[in-house]
Amino acid sequence: MIELPSRPDRRTLLVGLGAITAVWVVLGLVFPDSWAGVLLSIAANPSTHTTMLRLAVPIALAAIGGIFAEKSGVINIGIEGLLIVSAFSAIIVTFWLGSGESTLALSHHWWGFAVGVLVSTLFALLFAIVCIDFKADQIIAGLAVWLIALGLAPFVSRIVFDSPNTAGVGYFQNVTIPVLSEIPLLGYLLFDTPPQVYIMLAAAVAGWYLLNRTAFGRWVVASGENPKALDTAGVDVRRVRYTAVLLSGIFAGLGGAGFALGQLGTFAGGGETAIGGRGFIAIATYLFANYHPIGALLGSFLFAGLEAMQFQLQNLGYAVPTELIRTIPYVTVIVVLVFVGKTRLPEAAGEAYDGDED
Repeated sequence: MIELPSRPDRRTLLVGLGAITAVWVVLGLVFPDSWAGVLLSIAANPSTHTTMLRLAVPIALAAIGGIFAEKSGVINIGIEGLLIVSAFSAIIVTFWLGSGESTLALSHHWWGFAVGVLVSTLFALLFAIVCIDFKADQIIAGLAVWLIALGLAPFVSRIVFDSPNTAGVGYFQNVTIPVLSEIPLLGYLLFDTPPQVYIMLAAAVAGWYLLNRTAFGRWVVASGENPKALDTAGVDVRRVRYTAVLLSGIFAGLGGAGFALGQLGTFAGGGETAIGGRGFIAIATYLFANYHPIGALLGSFLFAGLEAMQFQLQNLGYAVPTELIRTIPYVTVIVVLVFVGKTRLPEAAGEAYDGDED
């Protein structure tokens, strides 16, 4: 019998990527005028690093939220919609409070941020009611959330601004920690950065701890793998799933509002909106990370870093299509699923549960 070669694990894949990166670095140093050299200089540019952190915020936070929902058994592909409504709500509330000026009081931004998170959570609650209580198809309900957000944001914007795009409201200012901000590399990355980056890093650690070190985390996993056993143990599956979906709304709200007020300063409602598919990239990210919050954070750095490099290439006159860069997360997930095959959906994901049925 002919034995088929076994699939490599994630560690082997990472070793291979590391070897490719090492070759790239060597070629870039030896031939600085080559493509490898140009890309290496862009990758080493502090501007690329800071842009990467800001671009990672909506991807990482939405991915962490998606992990909780899906691990509980509810597939929330409406994360893109949650990012849209939170980003738009944060901008428009900040505009109303500050009369549209770019030199707003810091408190106005935080009120807008809070409302953005609240609106995202309310949309997640609506999604949870439809999927958990009314047992609607989760994929269709998630698409509905996305499509409603996709149409609602530019509609309201046209009423307020007579345009699908909002006015500018300014940005969160960097939080600079004296002395520590002077540390090479880590200083400007971790100690001289806007608040949404700190929120992202704290959320990743909190998400990991909640999922892996608490009773609630064990309930979430059991709800997605064997809800009947969890119900038999006396834990309310419905309540666990509601909480997990609401957490996905909170995390996505943090990501959307933080991205809007920390990176965009405005909201473009035309086409795919200013969110630009980052909610779907978040889904690809947590699948790539195999539902690990810290892995999702690192995966968001990879994908956001590629987008940041693309911006730098465009500034240098190299026409690299944005659409091409945004296919990379999906291609990466396909490669992982085909050649590694370790990402597995929870057993009960997408299935409604009725504790009264026997």
